[in-house]
Amino acid sequence: MERRYDIDWLRVIAIGLLLIYHIAIVFQPWAMFLAFIRSENLSTELWQPMTLLNVWRIPILFYVSGMGLFFAMRKRNWLQLIGERTKRILIPFLFGMVAITPLHMFVFQKYYNMTLQYFPHMGHLWFLGNIFTYVVLLLPVFLVLQKYDNSKLKQGAQKLMAYPLTPFIINIPFIVEALLLKPTPFAMYAETWHGFFLGLLCFFFGFFFMHVGQSFWKNVLNWRWLYLGIAAILFTIRFTVFATEAPGYLMVIESNSWIFAVFGFCHKYLNKPSTLLSYLSTAAYPVYIIHMLVLYAASALILPLQLPVYLSFPLIIIGTFTGCYVIYEFIIRRIRILHPFFGLRWTFKQFQKRKNTSLTTKPLDQ
Repeated sequence: MERRYDIDWLRVIAIGLLLIYHIAIVFQPWAMFLAFIRSENLSTELWQPMTLLNVWRIPILFYVSGMGLFFAMRKRNWLQLIGERTKRILIPFLFGMVAITPLHMFVFQKYYNMTLQYFPHMGHLWFLGNIFTYVVLLLPVFLVLQKYDNSKLKQGAQKLMAYPLTPFIINIPFIVEALLLKPTPFAMYAETWHGFFLGLLCFFFGFFFMHVGQSFWKNVLNWRWLYLGIAAILFTIRFTVFATEAPGYLMVIESNSWIFAVFGFCHKYLNKPSTLLSYLSTAAYPVYIIHMLVLYAASALILPLQLPVYLSFPLIIIGTFTGCYVIYEFIIRRIRILHPFFGLRWTFKQFQKRKNTSLTTKPLDQ
């Protein structure tokens, strides 16, 4: 099976947007409620474009993770897969809980002159815990789909994909989830049952769309403008009528509309290899793990300068992205013993190579 470079780009873009989204939280009045360092100079206007992202930024990562598992299963049996996901997801998750997330809380406590206390916690790494749980829960279902690769279910789905809006059928279980759990706000994904079950659905359908094959991608490619138009209309309604928090069923349809549109545009324009993509797709996972620590450090350095938001916001963005690059490039990437703790592929033979040997790593999935 050929490599899907657009899926690699989707992961990179989604994590990049996640960093900007988290930085924008610093300038909101409720930032400390989420244990973020808060700026004294606030900007609710800065949050307005973020409300467009918050209904699909995390769901699309769950979709992409399910797609990545599809590729991983093409090369491994179930036992190998569990072992590989343990090394790539569970180990970084557990390491991050005890060695990464406590550090950014130290920065938070120091900034507010609080007593320094160490306590392991998931923090932003809750996402990894969910992903590993989904692998364990859904693997039997995925093995059945893999075994009956030419089933009537797959053939029927492929035929239906010839029609516009067919992927919208999956909105049904998403709407049921929203009606049952009534999440408020909808985008409260971290460590909630809403986030768990929404992620479970996204993960499953990410795998299923890859199982259906090219007919799905042809659908989102052909109808990408339609999905984009529906998403834009629903966002406009949500923004003007419901003050950004629409009923759950509308949020579901808008979220998946954005995601299908992004799938379509990325498949058309980004499904090609590049040196930049090769680097970024490898760096994305370690950067996700460390970005909150770097963000807190950048905030603690820049916010005391009391600069206006239009200066401090881009400065924190530059500081966060630069800091993540430096830590990844000069520490994580070059110190090979750290690779297992940040989700990079490694073998024992790597430790026997000479220091000047070029490092070969691969992204989290595919």
